[in-house]
Parts: sequence; structure tokens; C-alpha cells
Amino acid sequence: MSYEVYGRTRKVDGGLKARSTRGQIGESWWSRRFLDVLESFAVGTRLTRGRSYARAGQVLSLDVSPGMVTASVQGSRATPYQVRVGLAPFADELWTRIEDMLAAQAIYSARLLAGDLPPELERVFDEAGAPLFPRSIGELDMRCSCPDHAVPCKHLAATFYLLAEAFDADPFQILHWRGRSRDALLARLRGPAARSRRASAPAAIGTAVALTEVPDTALAESLDRFWLSPQPLPARPQTLDTEPDLLLRQLPAPGPALGGPGLLERLRPFYRSLSS
Repeated sequence: MSYEVYGRTRKVDGGLKARSTRGQIGESWWSRRFLDVLESFAVGTRLTRGRSYARAGQVLSLDVSPGMVTASVQGSRATPYQVRVGLAPFADELWTRIEDMLAAQAIYSARLLAGDLPPELERVFDEAGAPLFPRSIGELDMRCSCPDHAVPCKHLAATFYLLAEAFDADPFQILHWRGRSRDALLARLRGPAARSRRASAPAAIGTAVALTEVPDTALAESLDRFWLSPQPLPARPQTLDTEPDLLLRQLPAPGPALGGPGLLERLRPFYRSLSS
């Protein structure tokens, strides 16, 4: 990776560039919700310059871990600035309560297991007393090694915008930041469902035995009802609305030999065009 002086900011070759080239950054409800929080905290040129940094590829690296986001951002000095954004992860006891609430609603579990985040998820976290998104700037521990004392500085803002696009690509990164990985959450959601199926098995067996004891009815008496449903069908069955690129969200990032994470981003427009 090479740098060259470009005005007051050193231009970067090979940095992480925002997919959005103009207008707002963030496509999904969760990434826009996250950026709404940021933009309510800060105004003025810092956000504008942060968007420019994100689109120019000034962010060299970005990593999300429980309670901490770290990034390296190239500014005007030869050494990139180190950015840290801390957000308190939820305790295991709190996550257990949230998982029980999610498992109690089949539609939430189904969408999460399918790799999607339903908008109602935010309300579930609120009801558990654990807001998913920070509600005040005091909840975020924002640090940058640059000499600018403003918080957030343009390097922090650029990190936030790239982080929002990372949330677009993998919404489970938000939950990972709050302390629960995708694998751990989905394993716990599958667990209650499996236990529920096992609990219902004896009842199903009992029903099957009972059906074998029903006396035969004369064929002539049954013909007039043969094509009728034994139970009235619902006027409109429930549907599970999903995005066309849902399959891509469930796949791990391809290895470097296949194109790395960038391959998923190149495939995403193709999937969306197939659904139109």
C-alpha cells in the first residue's frame, strides 16, 4: 500500500471505500438507524469530511469485536491514525433474556435464522431494558490518535460511515458489537426450537394412535366431502418478507483466492436484478 501527499491529506491506494458515491450512506433500516444516532450527535464539516474520507478510501482497516470497533485511518501525517469506538456489550444474563424473548416469537427466530434483522428487533431489545443502539454520546467511548480535539473528528466520522456499510453487508455485526456472535445467537435460537419439537413429539404420536382408532365411514357418505378442507383455510397465510440478497448474508466471506468479501458485494446487484 503506497501513500502520496495529496494536499493536506495523504491519498491512499487500496483503502476501504464506501460503496455509496453520493447522497446518504447506509441502505438498510439498521445501518440508517445507526447513522441517525451519529448524525444527531455531531453537525458541520466533520461529518461532511468524514463521508469524503470514507468514499476516498482513507480507512485502511476496520474490525468489530465485542464492545469495541477499531480502525486505521490515513490522514495528513505519514503514520495512519488509530481509531477506537467502544460500546458496552450486554452481559450474558441479559443476552439470555433477550434470546428467550426472540425464541418466543417464531417470526423473529425465522428471520434471524434466515440471516435477516426484522425492524421489530429494536423493540424487543428496548423491552428487555437493553437498547440496541446508543441513545446518547456518553454511551460511546470514541478515541482517535489525531491532534484534533473535536469528538467525533473526521477520522471517527469516516469510521462510522464505513461501519454502517459493514452493517449493511452483515447485520449480525451490530449484535457482535453488543457481545453476541452470529453463531452463538443462532445456536441458542435453534436450541429452544429443537426442544419444542421434541416436547411436541409425544402428543403427535398420541394423535396418530387416536386416528387409527377412528371407525371407517361408508364411502358413499364421504364422497360429497372428499374435496373439502377439514379445517377452514386462512384468507391469507403469513409470509416471510426477505431481501433478494438474503442468501449472500448467510454465506461466510469467500477466501482471498475467490475474491474475498468484495465478491459478495459484486454479486449483490446481480441477485437484486434477478428479483425485479
